[in-house]
Amino acid sequence: MNSPERSLERDTAIEAMLPHVPFDGWTAKALAMGLADAGMQADEVDFLFPLGNADMVATFCDWADRRMEEAAAALDEPRLSRRIAAVLALRFEQNAPYKEAIRRAIGVLALPGNGRTALACTARTVDAIWHAAGDRSADFSWYTKRAILTAVYSAALLYWLRDSSEGNADTLAFLERRLRGVARIGRLRARFSNRMVAA
Repeated sequence: MNSPERSLERDTAIEAMLPHVPFDGWTAKALAMGLADAGMQADEVDFLFPLGNADMVATFCDWADRRMEEAAAALDEPRLSRRIAAVLALRFEQNAPYKEAIRRAIGVLALPGNGRTALACTARTVDAIWHAAGDRSADFSWYTKRAILTAVYSAALLYWLRDSSEGNADTLAFLERRLRGVARIGRLRARFSNRMVAA
């Protein structure tokens, strides 16, 4: 699960083009306008993102993951489940100015031919959320936990895109319900396993 190419120039270009994406999409036009805003050369469009709009979206996702992990280092929450909730709340707060750009990014990743990029972006984000929450496990539960969080995060992301509540309050309540449901399933599974062992 390799990250897209990372460079200061690519990060700067992504940040600069974000204000134009709601109007022009993840396109060479939006990128060229962003480069002009940042004082970069317009002829760098093809050089910076040779794989086109999917490359731009993947770079944006990676940039957002890194911002999230950096900011999450300041979180102080002892329980893992609460840290996961706090990291997700932080992510939605950070990405609030880019909601329309993210909506358009999902549209790009849904196009035929971009399926592998979509899966890779989601997998990297979910992994970054676990890392930001302080989970470093490498056992079999690594797969289970990431599969569960992928479902929770994907549902919360779609809910957030439609949320107009103050401070993402409705999304955070939705997220809380989903995480409680996951915890309940985990407790039931543990009880069932214990009974099977005792039988």
